[in-house]
Parts: sequence; C-alpha cells; structure tokens
Amino acid sequence: MRPFTLLIKPVSADCNMQCEYCFYLNKCDLYPETKRHRMSEKVLEQLIKSYMATEQPVYSFCWQGGEPTLMGYDFFREVIRLQKQYGRAGALVSNSLQTNATLISDQMAQHFSTYRFLLGCSLDGPASVHDCYRHTKDGRPTHSDVLRGIDTLKRFNVEFNVLTLVSHTNVSCAREVYRYFVDHGFCYHQYIPCVEFDQDGELLPFSIHGKEWGDFMCELFDEWYPKDAFTVSIRQFDSILFKIVEGSTNICSMGRNCCQYFVVEYSGDIYPCDFFVDQKLRIGNVMATSWKEALNSKAYKNFGLRKAEWNMACQACDCLDLCGGDCLKHRIYAGKPSQNLSWLCVGWKQFIRYTRKHFENLAVEIRRRRIKEEGLLRHQYSQDKKRLASVDRNAP
Repeated sequence: MRPFTLLIKPVSADCNMQCEYCFYLNKCDLYPETKRHRMSEKVLEQLIKSYMATEQPVYSFCWQGGEPTLMGYDFFREVIRLQKQYGRAGALVSNSLQTNATLISDQMAQHFSTYRFLLGCSLDGPASVHDCYRHTKDGRPTHSDVLRGIDTLKRFNVEFNVLTLVSHTNVSCAREVYRYFVDHGFCYHQYIPCVEFDQDGELLPFSIHGKEWGDFMCELFDEWYPKDAFTVSIRQFDSILFKIVEGSTNICSMGRNCCQYFVVEYSGDIYPCDFFVDQKLRIGNVMATSWKEALNSKAYKNFGLRKAEWNMACQACDCLDLCGGDCLKHRIYAGKPSQNLSWLCVGWKQFIRYTRKHFENLAVEIRRRRIKEEGLLRHQYSQDKKRLASVDRNAP
C-alpha cells in the first residue's frame, strides 16, 4: 500500500467567518439534512483506527474546514488519545491544522504545542488587504482577531506558517505583503492563487489572471532572493528547489498524478481532493470502506490520471518539469475542461523562466552546504570514536 495523507474536514464547511472568496462554503449543500456539521466520536475513532492500521512512513493528519477549531479543545484531546491508542510502537504521527486563528484559546494552544501540531494561519497581509474579503458573517473585519490568535500561538511556542490567498486585492502588492510578514517575524509563507469561476465559466471578481500571478511571483522572488533565501521559507520556492536537488516532487500540483491524499468529510465520506468534493467523485465512507479499497477504486485511479492529461503544448514546454501542468482545479472552468491548459499558464511560464537560473544556483549552494555538513558530521563522529577509545584504554 503506497503512502497517503488524510485531509480531514471535521466541521465540513462550517465556519465562524464568511470570506467572500471561500471555495468551500457551498459544500454544506452536500449535507442539507443538518445545519450544524460535527464529526461524531464513532467516525473519528474509525477514521484514526483504520488509518493507523495501514503501513505509513508517517501517519499524516491534516485538519481543515471550514474552521476546524469549532470542534473545540476536547475534540483535539480525543484525537491524541486515539492516535496513542491505535498507534504502534515507534509510529511517527504528524498533525497539521489550517485555521483562521480567531478562535485559538490558551488551552488549545497549549495542547497544540505539547503535541507538536503545525498550524497554517490564514492571513492575506496588512489589515487594508486582509479585511477586504476576510470578515465575519455580520461583516466585521478580522485582521486584529487573527493577529491576537497568532500571538497566542507564539506565547505557547506553537509552530505555524501563514497562508495567503493571492486575490484581486493583494496581487499587485507582493512586496508590501512579503515585507509585512517578515517585519512581523513570520518566516514560513505559502501563497495560494485565487482562481474561481461562476457556473457559466466566468471569472469571479476576486480572482486573478495568469499575467497577474506571474508578476506577483516574480516580485515576490525579487524580495526574497538572495538576501532571504536561507532564512525565509516560501512553499512554492522550497518545492522547486526540492525538485531540482532531489529530482522528485513534494507537492501535488507539480506531480503527474493526483492520487496523493484523501479528503474525509465530517460524515466519514471519502473524496479524492478538497477541490473536488462532489457526490460524483465520492469514493466511499470510512465506516464501510477500507483504505485499500479506496486506493484501488476506479474512481480514485481515474481521477489521479487526469493530472497528466494536460494540453498538447505542455508536453514540449520548457516549464513542465517545474509546473506539472498546474493544479487540475485551474484547468477546469465551470466544471468543463478548457483544453486542459491552466488558467495561470502564462504566469507560471513567466515566473519559471525568470527564476530558473537563480534556483539552479541555489541548488548548487544547497548541495555544497550539505556536503560540508556531512563532512563535519563525519569528522565529529571520528573524533568521538577516538575520545571513546581513549577513555576505554584508560578505564580501570
């Protein structure tokens, strides 16, 4: 059984906020029988029990929503209890959680710190940018609430990064957004392009175009390179370096198959991707479907194969190795394929061609540092052996 990750939606799309650009809000329509969606104890236990019965190098649980902290402290305490109960000796377990950070309590932060949760906190930049689309259901701005939640995480030494949706509002101010984060001591960033269409295939007003994405990424790179290249982590940049140095991909958008993880809804329903939580693509339910059955299901395999069905022009493109044809979501408009060419194609080509040489130079430096570090470790090991031998000879 090949490794896979679980992306879990314990509250479905329920949220204490109502961000205008949220693609997941309408997923509550999948479960119209109830207005309040919460994962039951039975589903949670079966989810953890069945997953931890599989062979994984790391048991990776990613808690998302909606807003997963709506489940409260007791839920995440039960998560850890069940992981301990069903985990085998020596098993490595990873928990990450994506949150708007507005509901983080001291108790919850202490728990996340104790069990080394990695949190992704949604923050679109300064208040003037963030509050444009990220507000409460009654229209109240949330920027100050997010910063208060992040301060709580920092007080309890919880590891976190910032997740930024690049929308119509902040796409023209990459430098401002980047400097704002760095000045606040946020050194782990992820930038996500906002691309949403209406039912007629028309781009929604908060979304961005390919050229805008290219300009944003190039401006972001210029702020980051070379001064911050080894002090600030930007996920897209890290993934490109990983591909150049290691020869493999570590994010699904750069891969050639979309069989990377499973989404588990609050009800236990299983889907192939959180961008494609749709009844037509439902794979099963954790209460009745084994993970082996899910991995081998025709629906899952066929979905995965769609990733490499890119436009014919992609095959000869000099950027394919680093873009992977982009996320499948960006190649489908209003549910219909559009020549399987990413809406952001122009931007990705602009960015990759502008930065490739610099990334290759960074890769050389990474290899050099790695060799130096390995040499130092070997030297230290040799010195330790000599010291221990000397101690042994002088022992009474």
